[in-house]
Amino acid sequence: MAGWRQAVELAMTDEEIETLTALSRSRTEPARRVSRAAMLLAYRENPSFFAVGQRLGAHHQTVQRCVERAVAEGALVALDERPRPGKEPVITPEAKAWLVSLACDKAKDHGYPHELWTTRLLARHAREQGPAAGMGVWLTWSRERCARSSAKRKSGRTR
Repeated sequence: MAGWRQAVELAMTDEEIETLTALSRSRTEPARRVSRAAMLLAYRENPSFFAVGQRLGAHHQTVQRCVERAVAEGALVALDERPRPGKEPVITPEAKAWLVSLACDKAKDHGYPHELWTTRLLARHAREQGPAAGMGVWLTWSRERCARSSAKRKSGRTR
C-alpha cells in the first residue's frame, strides 16, 4: 500500500505572488502560462496536487511537475517552457536576407521580361543564381516553399 506523500514546500516572495496573481487573471498571456500561474497560487493555498488538479481541471501529475519545477528553478521560471532540442535551421539568415532582397527587386532588373516576380520565376532564379551568390541552399527549393517564404515579408512585389 502506498504511503502518504509529503507536501512540497513552495516558498515565494511577495513580488512573485503579485506577478502570479496578475498572470492568472490575464486574458492576453498564453493559456499555458495563465494555468501554470493558477496552479502555483492554488497549491500555495492548498498543498495537495490532487485537489489543485481537480479544482483547475488538470491532471495531478501536471500540477506536481509544475510545483516541483517552481521549487527547483523558481516560480516565474516555471511558467515558461523549457527549451527543446530542435533541428538546426538549414537556411541561414544570410540566405533568407538574400532571397528577401531579391524579391524586393524588380524582375526586370535581373534581365527578365516581367515587371514583377512570380513565385515560379523567383524560385527558378534562386535555384540558378543562388550557388553563384554563395547561397547553395536554394538548389532544392520549390515554388511553394518560395511562396511561403516570400509571404512572410509582406511585400506586394510578388504575384
